[in-house]
Amino acid sequence: MENLKKLKKFWRGKRVFITGHTGFKGSWLTIFLNLLGAKIYGYSLKPDKVSLFKKADCHKIVKKNFFCDIRDKKKLKEALKQSRPEVIFHFAAQALVKTSYEKPYDTFSTNILGTLNILTLSQNLKNLKSVIISTTDKVYKQANTNKIFSENDELGGDDPYSASKVCKEFIISSYIKSFFEKNRTKFNVSSVRSGNVIGGGDYSRYRLIPDILNSLNKSSVLNLRNPNHIRPWQYVIEPLFGYLLLSQLHYKNKYKFGYAWNFGPSKKNFLKVIDIVKIIKRKKKIKYKIKRIKNLKEDEVLKLSNIKSIRYLNWRPKYNLVKTIDNVIEWDEVSKNQSPKGICEKQILRYLET
Repeated sequence: MENLKKLKKFWRGKRVFITGHTGFKGSWLTIFLNLLGAKIYGYSLKPDKVSLFKKADCHKIVKKNFFCDIRDKKKLKEALKQSRPEVIFHFAAQALVKTSYEKPYDTFSTNILGTLNILTLSQNLKNLKSVIISTTDKVYKQANTNKIFSENDELGGDDPYSASKVCKEFIISSYIKSFFEKNRTKFNVSSVRSGNVIGGGDYSRYRLIPDILNSLNKSSVLNLRNPNHIRPWQYVIEPLFGYLLLSQLHYKNKYKFGYAWNFGPSKKNFLKVIDIVKIIKRKKKIKYKIKRIKNLKEDEVLKLSNIKSIRYLNWRPKYNLVKTIDNVIEWDEVSKNQSPKGICEKQILRYLET
């Protein structure tokens, strides 16, 4: 329990502002930080009718919920003023590739303006020490399909989702170089790029694990659009733990290691979509068919280096894909009869003990 003790010592009483706290990762981080004793303030659109945020009653553990659009600078300014955060985790975004084709304007405006608002308003927060901004593993220019991307590799994105996230990266870099370093601000800013995050309580549309669980629970046929695409799969707790460690580093150093950080899984977790299905098929009966979506371009291979995070944060991925899938299935089964928040806390504590 040494990890838990150290985390609690640091985070107890810290004022933390989470944007996108009603989303999948935001809800998990809310539960994680509440377990550590932090004071949480959340800024997000209202949660979906079916969401981890609602099922886990996350609104009860947030000191104040601001249900507003991240593009509304005036409302965001007032929320930050009331919250007086020491740490900001910026998760609010349009986070799905398929939706970015359906709603490109909303994707670009949300992901770009949201980041601009956070960075601009952060400069006037007296107590702020750390800003963590989530982007994606899809920000790297796909020139070599076998390449494992590190933080210094060239950025680029063709689909609206990836392109909007690349814009976020350029905005972060520009603000650091143009304003934060120049004015010697008292807080640090980093972008974090995780792999394909999966976990219990994800009810998002067009995502593999929710689709698989729906197929299992309804005894229906699973549609796979890209069975041979390779992704860096990881359990949701893995990168979130890394984000917490990075924020703690912000309290000690100033831009010493560069602003961008990858939190990817071990190389054994660079697997095809169909491999996920096959692992689950060993445990559950599942039928599937290939159903491709026209005019939806996605990169065939994504691999993420985690060397920097391992070296400087003493962070490392702990779960292989089988263990990750076991956690997902456990969460889905147990949460039907027990507290979803309770199973999240149980899995977080078990992860920290590993």
